[in-house]
Amino acid sequence: MSRAVDTGHVQPTGAVAGYRPERTLRLSVELRRQFKRRRTLGVFALMVALPLILIAALQLGASEEAAENNRLNLVDVATSSGLNFTLFVLFATTGFFLVVVYALFFGDTVAAEAQWGSLRYTLATPVPRMRLLRQKWYAALVLSVGALLTLAVVGLVAGGIAFGFEAIQTPVGVTLPQGEGLLRLAGMVGYLAVHLLVVGTLAFWFSTITDAPLAAVGGAVFTMFVFAILDQVEQLGSIRDWFPTAEEFAWTDLLQTPVDSGDLFRGVVQSLVYAAVFTALAFRHFARRDVTS
Repeated sequence: MSRAVDTGHVQPTGAVAGYRPERTLRLSVELRRQFKRRRTLGVFALMVALPLILIAALQLGASEEAAENNRLNLVDVATSSGLNFTLFVLFATTGFFLVVVYALFFGDTVAAEAQWGSLRYTLATPVPRMRLLRQKWYAALVLSVGALLTLAVVGLVAGGIAFGFEAIQTPVGVTLPQGEGLLRLAGMVGYLAVHLLVVGTLAFWFSTITDAPLAAVGGAVFTMFVFAILDQVEQLGSIRDWFPTAEEFAWTDLLQTPVDSGDLFRGVVQSLVYAAVFTALAFRHFARRDVTS
């Protein structure tokens, strides 16, 4: 005599009743996990400390010789106002510091858990593999942009207290009203947030390939530095226009009057294309990767 098997607790897909993939590993949970890590707290602490260190350096480094220098550049006008100081901070950190920050948040997120051996336990929760990677990508993006905004806001506030909340004085001697200056500063930060996705997503791809966070972060940073060096070789001609570092400082075009948006538009499109390619490669590799060993 056969007994009826109760299948009421099983969905047609084979999953347990009540199981919803979209409810696993919520973004808020992943953000809390990532934010509690020492490297996250360390980066945000540096973002707060760096503008203060630069203010001290500018104050201590002031001299009559510097004051008599009539040639305008971002360093010379850094003490003109809080807005000018924030521009100087962005200019000083774009080439290296922010590159490392984006690479760290994106490159460490998967490789670190793979190194610790916790990645397979997270997938056994069970969290769908692609959802896991997507949530980690979103968390890395939020932390990276948050760090960039922290740097800009602290620079603006600390610079305003130290040098006053005046209008922007551009390197070519043009003065922009405070309101317009804030809007242009927001545009600069937005451009950097998009452009730095190139190194971030490159590190994210490397993070799905290796179990060594240092290799993922260092590999992405090293790759960007190589392109930055090659970008200085004029003999490469128009090939340099396709490098991921080609429009690294295009955000400074927002200081022009009128604004020349050609390089800005090209930089945004090119960065998004690179970011999409690297992200797709990361998802493709992670979908095939053995994370159970």
